[in-house]
Amino acid sequence: MDVEEQRPFPIPNNVKRFGLKNSIQTNFGDDYVFQIIPKDDWSSMAVSLSTNAVKLYSPVMGQYYGECKGHTATINQILFSGHSNPNILSSCSSDGTIRTWDTRTFQQVSIINAGPSQEIFSFSIGGPSGNLVAAGCDSQVLLWDWRNNKQIACLEDSHVDDVTQVHFIPEERGKLISASVDGLVCIFDTTGDINDDDHLESVINVGTSIAKVGFFGESYQKLWCLTHIETLGIWDWKEGRNEVNFSDTRTLASESWNLDHVDYFVDCHYSREAEKLWLIGGTNAGTLGFFPVNYSETTTIGGAEAILEGGHTDVVRSVLPMSRVHSSGIFGWTGGEDGRLCCWLSDDDSPQKNQSWISSSLVMKPERTCKKNRHHPY
Repeated sequence: MDVEEQRPFPIPNNVKRFGLKNSIQTNFGDDYVFQIIPKDDWSSMAVSLSTNAVKLYSPVMGQYYGECKGHTATINQILFSGHSNPNILSSCSSDGTIRTWDTRTFQQVSIINAGPSQEIFSFSIGGPSGNLVAAGCDSQVLLWDWRNNKQIACLEDSHVDDVTQVHFIPEERGKLISASVDGLVCIFDTTGDINDDDHLESVINVGTSIAKVGFFGESYQKLWCLTHIETLGIWDWKEGRNEVNFSDTRTLASESWNLDHVDYFVDCHYSREAEKLWLIGGTNAGTLGFFPVNYSETTTIGGAEAILEGGHTDVVRSVLPMSRVHSSGIFGWTGGEDGRLCCWLSDDDSPQKNQSWISSSLVMKPERTCKKNRHHPY
């Protein structure tokens, strides 16, 4: 049956059919996927699981490479180190540690310990010289020098509740942003001897508990903010200005398709080439939609430009859009509470036709020649 016949809801003209290439069951039982991230060269992807382990797979073939085990509590974030140390993967956990792994041997090579009573919810690597590790630990922001694992700062006066996100800002690596359950976003300068009094530059009051933030825009001056009550806000972090606040985000997204009500939001995805921001929402049954966010003149959540359906049977926790260069026709990977990793193919001749479709504006295109070096946003 054709997609159009199954969906009375109008589908954009610039769409491609695509299907589920394959589905990998990462574990047996009730274990599930937290996060999927790619290595810089896309030769592997790391997947954090509720088993307190990180598994590595090929993002093209889905081949299993091995796993990194050592955490004794929930893994809250994983991060590849980047071009300088391409084989190094780091992970932070509610066990109060940031562990570093060599993905060639799957062995732990270093550990930062925040203390037995601390939970580390987020971490980031950066700073003016690239040698700082920042972490959100309960209501504190802690900083270490990763070269010797020495703690160099404890920012404890800026937040009064769990710090859910810390990020060094792209293209301004000396600046650090933190977000918390207390509803505050703080921007710090990490040059010199870091402290709350002299290095807290500005504070944004979102007004409700913050789940996830990310940067976008030509110079990454804009900040999207997802809250724990499933609302979305857009801010200019340099000016401290709220540009739009979607307080009824789930309703707006649900009205943009004729499927089940959107129950939650997974993430936002920004294309610098297309200069577009998509909000990724899902249903409890495992269907995903990519909803364009219009935040300039008309502030709306647009009709879904991609729908991923038929791969998951439970809540989706992570979405990884594929690289332009290494995609091999693959649109991306998703992971969820059903323990599955699903690979979505964006080719018209997908081996399995299902109800999924995608706007051509979301299909990765070859890189344009740029004079300027551009980094991927968070």
